[in-house]
Amino acid sequence: MKIIFMGTPDYAEAILQTLIDTSDMEVVAVYTQPDKPVGRKKLMTSPPVKVLANENSIEVYQPSRLRDAEVVAELQKIECDYIVVAAYGQILPQEILDHAPCINLHASILPAYRGASPIQQTLLNDDKTTGVTAMRMDIGLDTGDILKIQTIDVSKDELVSSLFDRLTKVASDLTVDVLQNFESLNPLVQDDSLSTHCTKITKANGEVNFDDAHSLYCKYRAYTPWPGIYLENGLKLKKIKLIEKCTQNESGKILSINSNSIVVGCVKGTIEVFNVQAPSKKEVDIISYVNGKRLTLEDYLS
Repeated sequence: MKIIFMGTPDYAEAILQTLIDTSDMEVVAVYTQPDKPVGRKKLMTSPPVKVLANENSIEVYQPSRLRDAEVVAELQKIECDYIVVAAYGQILPQEILDHAPCINLHASILPAYRGASPIQQTLLNDDKTTGVTAMRMDIGLDTGDILKIQTIDVSKDELVSSLFDRLTKVASDLTVDVLQNFESLNPLVQDDSLSTHCTKITKANGEVNFDDAHSLYCKYRAYTPWPGIYLENGLKLKKIKLIEKCTQNESGKILSINSNSIVVGCVKGTIEVFNVQAPSKKEVDIISYVNGKRLTLEDYLS
């Protein structure tokens, strides 16, 4: 079968690799976002999907606007059986949806967490189960009919990087399964009344305080390594652990100092801090930071 693939980041790269490795599938074209400047030197950098496609001599298209008439016309000239979409970053116009069945791999159990950051939202809400949904795309945002869902359990202290890797493997396997069995699947219409939404993550999402230990720890799991979590003064909490979420304490007060950590009180609950990073400084262990600031018991972490 012939496939047009649309995707941009690492999540999509892994799915593309699986399609390339599957003997009865041929990726005839790849659509991905344009190269963009990265880092302090603003070096133009290709998306992971483009790099992989080039390594496998697959034609790559990088339109700034997929819905432009000339872009649509160019795509319509490419013969394919399916269009597979994974974290592409652009909405598909109706003309492309009509060109071939468009299948999207979304990293949540739809209709929950439609939108740009479903994996982070899973951790922010401390969900115990998540998964990947394969859906037949329509004109809406993650609103298409569900083709198949594969679920997994979320580990108690799992960080977003680990969950991302596991869901990527699930999505890769699910893609092949759905494509090979497409004709026998029974699409299920989503119940919009049960839908929830999540937005694109920004650096501002990482700001935290010591009001609620459980909420703080959920943000740590969702936002490590990026954008990270940091206090109002810019101090990044690089490695922490949830101790408990019920006791009442003064916000930010140091309750104990151990050999390699400190326990900090929250208005509700307590956390253990192991590593921090001050603005424009390198990451250090919390004991070095405390000693450098001459903080003691009953002082406040800042």
